[in-house]
Amino acid sequence: MKYVVCVPDGCADEAVPELGGRTPLDVADMPNLRALAAHGEIGRAAVIPPGMPPGSDVGNMSILGYDPGRYHTGRAPIEAAALGIELADDQVAYRCNLVTIGDDGTMVDFAGGHPSTDDAAAVIKALDAALGGPTPDGPVVFHPGVQYRHITVTPSTWADAVCTPPHDLSDKPVVWPTGPSAPHLQQLMDASRAIVGPSPLAANQVWLWGQGRRPRLPSFADLHGLEAGLVTAVDLVRGLGVLADIEVIEVEGATGWFDTNYEGKREAALDALGDGADLFVIHVEATDEAGHAGNVEEKVRALENWDRRILADLVDGLDSIGPWRLLLLPDHATPLRLKTHTSDPVPYLLYDRQVAQQGGTYSEAGVADRPVVPGHELLGRLVSVR
Repeated sequence: MKYVVCVPDGCADEAVPELGGRTPLDVADMPNLRALAAHGEIGRAAVIPPGMPPGSDVGNMSILGYDPGRYHTGRAPIEAAALGIELADDQVAYRCNLVTIGDDGTMVDFAGGHPSTDDAAAVIKALDAALGGPTPDGPVVFHPGVQYRHITVTPSTWADAVCTPPHDLSDKPVVWPTGPSAPHLQQLMDASRAIVGPSPLAANQVWLWGQGRRPRLPSFADLHGLEAGLVTAVDLVRGLGVLADIEVIEVEGATGWFDTNYEGKREAALDALGDGADLFVIHVEATDEAGHAGNVEEKVRALENWDRRILADLVDGLDSIGPWRLLLLPDHATPLRLKTHTSDPVPYLLYDRQVAQQGGTYSEAGVADRPVVPGHELLGRLVSVR
């Protein structure tokens, strides 16, 4: 038996006026998903446990079968793992966004104009030279990541702060960090303007958030008894793969944006499964980015790309390998109206190629009357039949 986990990041939504009071999942032309849902199990999953922040770190940890309430320590240390950053016990990682803040104090762009990775790396290097180095509590280091997403490592004594994710502040007045460690963070962010602002980037400063110490996850093979691989363009998901000893496959043209290489991700899954992997995770960020941008057309288009550029040939390819099962669900909702994540339950699909069921419609409305199941239990249900 082969297993595939499909994660259209943030695809769940609310009714959208521009779509006649329907959601992107309602209106997107997705014949392949409809066919799977008609003969599979559909339902609602709480991928974000009560009281936890509705982020991709928590949601994707749930999807991989790890209970976030037990294993989650913060977002940034997961991304640090993706970059090969080894955190010591006396260190804490912060996510370091390149952002654009307007003169009126609003968060104009939490992604700082989506700079290229190379252009951003030059600015992060300049930040490390100017602001990194020793402090009375320990060193501060700026590490380059991908596009606008980077990591700052600080002493663990700087961890006690409440930081608002910048994507929660889109087009809103900024909310600066609070708590005992906030002055350290504020000093770094304020000082960053002199380096980021004059650079060629659209960003004008950094934003620190999502802090945490290194989590300790059992390997995916130990937890589920399966050898797994995954493909993603997002450091956060890549970091979960590193921490869980899942093989992370790099695909040329996988950007984490609307122009990502859908076909390459599909082929990576089929190749890995054909070469002996038991399970493969396909993660695509485009739907989430469209939600953050409030871009209705792009969110619908990203869903349709999932259907015609991944699911269509994925089904045929899996059939040629042997028996297979599939789990499809987002890691959280990213409503276009809010431009940020919510903790609302999301629709899921469990499909077994060998066992046809009386399914239904894969959409928010299609599962509205279904009971809510904990998201971290679905992986176990997917692989319960070998």
